[in-house]
Amino acid sequence: MEVRELKTLLALMQDFGLVELEIEDKKGKVRLVRASAVSAQAPPAMAAAAPTKVAAKGAAASQAARVAEKTAGFTGNGARGSEPPVVTENQRLVASPMVGTFYRASSPDSNPFVEEGDSVRKGQTLCIIEAMKMMNEIEADAGGRVVRILCENGQPIEYGQPLIILEVG
Repeated sequence: MEVRELKTLLALMQDFGLVELEIEDKKGKVRLVRASAVSAQAPPAMAAAAPTKVAAKGAAASQAARVAEKTAGFTGNGARGSEPPVVTENQRLVASPMVGTFYRASSPDSNPFVEEGDSVRKGQTLCIIEAMKMMNEIEADAGGRVVRILCENGQPIEYGQPLIILEVG
């Protein structure tokens, strides 16, 4: 696999928010993995495992360093320099299970799935996250009341970013 092909794959991973990508063709096999941050001081980075050529490995490592520089300062919730919302013992944070775009309704002219103050039951759809042209429904993991919606409609979101605060019980 050539360096330009690896750069293209890395750009696609970044554009579509992919965490892992494995490609196998007649030239060989490449597996790219984006490591998650262990702490707020350790920014996410791109890492290449088992590339087919040593030159390709070097190119992937230098690309990983550039991506790490661009993402420095992001906290675990995906927002640059922001603190995670404070929740009390009877509240739960609904976090994004993927990178994508947050939507409160199934279409622009539909009513939102939930509003602040609404009661929800376990398994009820709270929002949709669009990732790679797929609409993924995010459901309540417990029954309760929506205390606060933390994202705006159409907002790009990161993996682990808080979306909604639920008061359970």
